[in-house]
Amino acid sequence: MATQDNGGRLAGKVAIITGASSGIGHACMEIFGREGAKVVGAARTESKLQDALDSVKAAGGDGMIIPADLEDTSSQERIVQAAVDAYGHVDVLVNNAGVGWQYGIDHPGTMAGIHEASLDNWRDIIGGVDLEGYFLMIRAALPRMLEQGNGSIVNVSSMAGVTGLYDAHAYTAAKGAITNLTRSMAISYAKQGVRTNTVCPGFVDTPMIAPVINVFDDEATSAALTPMARPAQPEEIANAILFLASDDASYCNGAVLMVDGGCTARAFPGG
Repeated sequence: MATQDNGGRLAGKVAIITGASSGIGHACMEIFGREGAKVVGAARTESKLQDALDSVKAAGGDGMIIPADLEDTSSQERIVQAAVDAYGHVDVLVNNAGVGWQYGIDHPGTMAGIHEASLDNWRDIIGGVDLEGYFLMIRAALPRMLEQGNGSIVNVSSMAGVTGLYDAHAYTAAKGAITNLTRSMAISYAKQGVRTNTVCPGFVDTPMIAPVINVFDDEATSAALTPMARPAQPEEIANAILFLASDDASYCNGAVLMVDGGCTARAFPGG
């Protein structure tokens, strides 16, 4: 069984991770705990959160969970205050909670193009967890970081935050906003010791894109979608987030780190 290295890259730090119950957030919980952080995981489903925390503890890490619906605008302050009450400070915020293709199936129209989406569809994404939820989480955590004179915020955006899609226009608008919000925060708060960066994943094998992940079963389609001809595993994204969260990235501020297997690097698809 792996054990925590007390000299890990996040030793002594307290890290809040939203969307921590599955996918990238779950992977962040495990990796951050293994690297010495006290992890504070937030998501809707308590049972899945507990599974994530059990994984952290099995690897020798420690932390706590806070069941919360981030569409409830009182949740963000409650999460941050619980972390401060438990550990005295907050050093890292990973804004990871969001929706994807599965949400579009459950809520028809939200992942559609503008010509097919209603105003309510638009507001579900822009005014929901995908953008407003990030703002509220940052607004809750940032004052603590500014007061202590240090902190690292990592916003999880998407390759769709720097490129267009043929549909999911509200989603791409939200992700593009997150990418540029990161840049604005980076130049606003760096002198006060708070770094802000963004990770932009490509296709990741998580429940969020479970309805479409089978497209990678076809070799030609897989090669057309990404030069690496496969989706990422959640741990591959979590490791990039770990780097930006840690002091190893002490001069990274306002960075937009593409972790997409080369999707956005090429002009044309090919085998």
